[in-house]
Amino acid sequence: MSAFAEVHPPATTPAGSPLVLLHGGNVANWMWEPQLPAFADRLVLTPDMPGFGERTGEGWRGLDAMADDVVVRVNDHGVDGAFDLAGLSLGALVALRVLARHPDRVRSAFVTGAPVEPAGAGVRLICRLQLAFWQSPWFWRAQAAAFGIPQDSRSRYIAHGLSVRRETASAMNAEVLAGGIPANLNRYRSPLLAIAGEKDQALVRNSLRLIASAAPQAQLRLAPGLHHIWSVEDPDLFNEVLRSWLHGATDPRLLRLAGA
Repeated sequence: MSAFAEVHPPATTPAGSPLVLLHGGNVANWMWEPQLPAFADRLVLTPDMPGFGERTGEGWRGLDAMADDVVVRVNDHGVDGAFDLAGLSLGALVALRVLARHPDRVRSAFVTGAPVEPAGAGVRLICRLQLAFWQSPWFWRAQAAAFGIPQDSRSRYIAHGLSVRRETASAMNAEVLAGGIPANLNRYRSPLLAIAGEKDQALVRNSLRLIASAAPQAQLRLAPGLHHIWSVEDPDLFNEVLRSWLHGATDPRLLRLAGA
């Protein structure tokens, strides 16, 4: 796979704050390719996180260290002020740590698919089985189908999955499956939109209320009829929802979480 740039300059005079997009755990920064045309009026940063993409040779550092790494990388790319932050899955977990550890750096936050609820025995068993087949192409083909990834994106997803070291996946799973809200998330007082796909697993959907317990200003929503990686499954809707949020509005097509 060819390298995917981390810095995407605006095509016009910037119309908003820099936008930082944090990728999921079994993908890399290339997952944001469908989003870039929709945000060509902003400086967009898509950093690879340690262990993924161009950094597969680096070991797992833990979620807190990865959050600090994001801020360092953003600084290294010339952004030393506030930025808008969006993350999906692992990227959402890291984004929550950025909010807790560097609250003054984030103007607004958009997190989707953040599994902060501790995983049960069934999910843990599935993850152990996944590690057993980590280097098998058929496993990644099955994962792509389960996540609803379009056919034209599956070859890249499979190739990258095979490039991630089993040791990285094992360490990531151990920390992610333990769950937990980041310490000091309540330090972040700015806007926060927390979303799960309506068809995502219950653990992810249940995590929304846990996020709101530490960040009461969070708006909780479901992406109608969609799965975990809905940025690829329905990029047009994802882009429109994110753009609305960056402009201070919550897209009315999102579903309200019952009781929230």
